Amino acid sequence: MITVWGRKNSVNVMKVLWLLEELGLDHRRIDAGGAFGRTRDADYLAMNPNATVPTLVMPNGFTLWESNTILRYLCRTQPGGNALYPEAAEARADVERWMDWQLAVLGEPMRVIFWTFVRTPEAERDLAAAARARDSAERLWRMVEARLGETGFIAGGFSIADIVLGCFVHRWFALPVARPDMPVLRGWYERLLHRPAYRAHVAQPLS
Repeated sequence: MITVWGRKNSVNVMKVLWLLEELGLDHRRIDAGGAFGRTRDADYLAMNPNATVPTLVMPNGFTLWESNTILRYLCRTQPGGNALYPEAAEARADVERWMDWQLAVLGEPMRVIFWTFVRTPEAERDLAAAARARDSAERLWRMVEARLGETGFIAGGFSIADIVLGCFVHRWFALPVARPDMPVLRGWYERLLHRPAYRAHVAQPLS
């Protein structure tokens, strides 16, 4: 059976769990990271020397870390995956650039906002940093709004690009920050909420 190491409230673990359920793949999850520890243990470091989550372990013993790479791997190796990660070079590159953009650009301001209001005690919060991050995130979500207005989903049809960004859009709408009206983004989020795997693994209270 496929094994996922990682706590369920990690946004990067959410990506993997969501995809596994979309593909109907049997799997088990083992708590690791955060309060659960384990990621600094020798056996875990042998699988993932970064001491991060998630780590994927396949039934044949193959291990893989980095959440977006895990998504691509699962789509390439498991039944039904090609529908979410196209073969054609241009279509595949379109999916991948949005996945890379999440890692390189969107992730940091969203991390700052999330950690400020969810993981940091109120007396210790750097609200000025959170405000700057919110402004950056708004600009980036406006880019997504414009893209969705053209394509409906991030890269045309529903794909792993939607999984990657969809995990963060739940946080955007759930965090206690000012948000401008972005009806296309909101509509996409509401469509994601109709997916049982999204509700089960992503659209949960922030913690």
